[in-house]
Amino acid sequence: MDNSRGGSRLLAVRLDSAGDVLLAGPAVRAMAARGTVDLLTGPAGADAARLLPGVDEVHTWSCPWIVADPPAVDPASTDALVTMLAGRYDHAVVFTSFHQSALPTALLLRLAGVRRISAFSEDYPGSLLDDRVAPPGDVPEAERALHLATQAGFALPVGDDGLLSVRTAAAPEGLDRGRFVVVHPGTSAPARAWPAQRWRDCVRALDEAGHRVLVSGSPSERELTAVVAGSRGVDLGGRTTLAQLAALLSRADALVVANTGPAHLAAATRTPVVSLFAPTVPLRRWAPYGVPLAVLGEQQAPCRGTRAVQCPVPNHPCLGSVTATDVVEALEELLRRTNGGGTSSAATNPPPRKNEVHA
Repeated sequence: MDNSRGGSRLLAVRLDSAGDVLLAGPAVRAMAARGTVDLLTGPAGADAARLLPGVDEVHTWSCPWIVADPPAVDPASTDALVTMLAGRYDHAVVFTSFHQSALPTALLLRLAGVRRISAFSEDYPGSLLDDRVAPPGDVPEAERALHLATQAGFALPVGDDGLLSVRTAAAPEGLDRGRFVVVHPGTSAPARAWPAQRWRDCVRALDEAGHRVLVSGSPSERELTAVVAGSRGVDLGGRTTLAQLAALLSRADALVVANTGPAHLAAATRTPVVSLFAPTVPLRRWAPYGVPLAVLGEQQAPCRGTRAVQCPVPNHPCLGSVTATDVVEALEELLRRTNGGGTSSAATNPPPRKNEVHA
């Protein structure tokens, strides 16, 4: 068994997308303090997994009971996963959100011969788990994951602040000069999205207020970023890797974004965030963690807590009332508070109400 770092060979499991993986970062660092950590994630989480401090090797598997567009359950796929993991790990910790079950994953890990398996489970796990941990309740996802790691016997090293963190690459040449704000209009779920025209109006309003605006997006979002950037912003759609985006965010004054992965990437670079947050999932659990934060959007809208992918309510009331002017005002108030002194975090303050600033 390869054990170049000393201690045990450990497996962290988070079979989701980039934001979920980033939120598991403090828990992964706690594991890494005791041994060499590999991370098993879904295809959408692999790039984020490679950015986490403490991760040695990344395994990718599209899990039929986790990913949003699940493949059929395929014996050949599950057999290949079991074979890849067989005999390699002393201890696996399976990180899940409150609406997911760790037990199917634990079964495969048990078949792979993992000696000890830890996970949250409210259901009876039989012999699938060695550490059946009770969920900690309504806490931020980063704290939920760290609680599991702690209950499994791991602890953050002395001096680790428990916030999100990533390794960053060099920013694209020329783009990191001077001061700027990053706007990221894309989302993985339409129910969390702000209309493209509102984003375009936002970029224009930010530009008129004196902010240089970079508009980021994945290769599949190039059409969206081109529309949003218009003639007032710098269109970076498809031009940055996740590591390069992290580097840009680390130099940005702030990020303006909906509830999607780059919001957590900004938190990992300690960058203030203006969050257009649709309450389909709880703000307390999924807000950008531990950074100065302004939240826009009606948190008591009828879609609250539905986990909807498509908006279930006509006219998208949770974000429909937010204007470009609201964004500019929230950003400038956030920057005033951030630059003016103490910075309380979203992790320690009560959940913001509509249009409330935490800095």
